[in-house]
Amino acid sequence: MRLTYHAGGMSVVVKGKQASRKEAPILVIAPHSTFLDAVIVYVTGFPSIIVRTESGNNPWLGKIINYTQPIYVRREDHDSRAKTIQDIITRVNSEQDWSQILIFPEGTCTNRSCLITFKAGAFYPGVPIQPVLIRYPNKLDTVTWTWEGPGVLKLMWLTLVQPQSTCEIEFLPVYKPSAEEQADPKLYAHNVRQLMAKTLGIPTLDYTYADCKLVSRAKKLNYSQTLPLLQTHQLRVKLGLSRTQIEDKLVSENPQLLTGPGKMVTYTQFAKLMNISHKDPLLEDLFYLYDKEGSGLMDLKEYLLSVVLVNRSETKLEMIRLGFEVCGDKLNKRDFCLVLRLVLVLETEELERIFASVDTAAKGKITYSQFEDYAKNKPEFSTIYGNVLRRLSLPRDFDETKTK
Repeated sequence: MRLTYHAGGMSVVVKGKQASRKEAPILVIAPHSTFLDAVIVYVTGFPSIIVRTESGNNPWLGKIINYTQPIYVRREDHDSRAKTIQDIITRVNSEQDWSQILIFPEGTCTNRSCLITFKAGAFYPGVPIQPVLIRYPNKLDTVTWTWEGPGVLKLMWLTLVQPQSTCEIEFLPVYKPSAEEQADPKLYAHNVRQLMAKTLGIPTLDYTYADCKLVSRAKKLNYSQTLPLLQTHQLRVKLGLSRTQIEDKLVSENPQLLTGPGKMVTYTQFAKLMNISHKDPLLEDLFYLYDKEGSGLMDLKEYLLSVVLVNRSETKLEMIRLGFEVCGDKLNKRDFCLVLRLVLVLETEELERIFASVDTAAKGKITYSQFEDYAKNKPEFSTIYGNVLRRLSLPRDFDETKTK
C-alpha cells in the first residue's frame, strides 16, 4: 500500500516519533479531509481503526480494514455509538496485546480550514493519547473530499496527473490528561482540539458531523440563505442547540406545543427554555427572527415547527406531510398557512386562497389527503409532486427581504 502511494506520485513525510501503545493507547488524527488520509494507517503500522460499517463492506478496502480488527460504528445509531465507546474503553484497558486505536475525532471530512468539534469517544477512557496532524502542503489542492466538492474519481485523476504530491504527518508529544479532563471527556476533547489547532495555525469551529449534514440538507432544498428556516438552523448550530436537540425534548414532553393554538413567549422565557444565557447575542438574533412585529414576543409554535420540519425531513414533500402529522392531522387555516409558509415561502394571502380552494365544504379544517388531491392537479405544485425537486416559483412581486 505504501508503494501504491509512491507509484501515484505522493511522497509521505513523517515528523516526530510515534509513541508505543503503553505510552499512548490511542492515536487522535486531524484534520480529516480526504480518503487519502488512509495513508496514516500504513505509516502507524496498522492500528485498530474506528470506521463506519459501510466502509467494511467495500469490496476493495473492506478486507484491509478488517485486517486491523476495527471497531465498527453506525453514525446515525445512538446505541451503536454507546457500544463503540465501551469497546474502546475495553481495549485500551485490556492486558492483552491489542494494537493502538486510531481515531479521526471530527467524524467526517472537512476542507482543513478549521477543526470542527471532536467527538468524545476517544477521550472517554481518560488515558494518554497522541495527537497526530495531517497536512497536504501542495500548491494545488487535489485531495479535499467533502460532500459539496468533487467526487472520488475526479480527485484521484487530478492527483495522479500532478508530477508530485506530498502528505505530511506529524506526531505531537503524548498528551496526558489532568484529573479534570479524565472526569470530563468533552473537556479533554476540547483541550486536545485547541492544542492541535494552535499547532496547525487554524481556528476551531463548533460544528459536528450532524450539524454539517443538517445545513447541507437545508441547502439541498434550495432555500435562500436569507430565509428564516435556514437562518434558524445556522444560528442553532452556532448556539449548540443542534447537538442538545432541546426542542425535540420540549415537543415530546409537551405535544400540545405543536397541536395547540400556539404559545407566545418573551425573550427571557425563550432563553430559559433553550437553557442558554439571555446575554448571548446569537440567541437574541434567533429570537428576533421570529419576533416579526417587534413586540418582544415570539410564537414558540412557529419556532419549534421550523426545527422539527428540518430535523426530521429530507424533502419539501416530507416537510409538508410531517407538518400535517405533528400539528394534529387536520389543520385549520392558521396552522395550514404556518406550515406551508415555512416550507414553500408563499404569501399569507396566497395560502389562504389555497386553503379555501381545498376546504370546499367550509369545515374550517383540511387533511393532508385533501391537500394532496388538490395540489397534484395544480402546476404551481409540480415541483413538489414531480420527479425532480426544484425551487418552487415565487410570485413576481414576492420580496425575500420581507422575511428577514
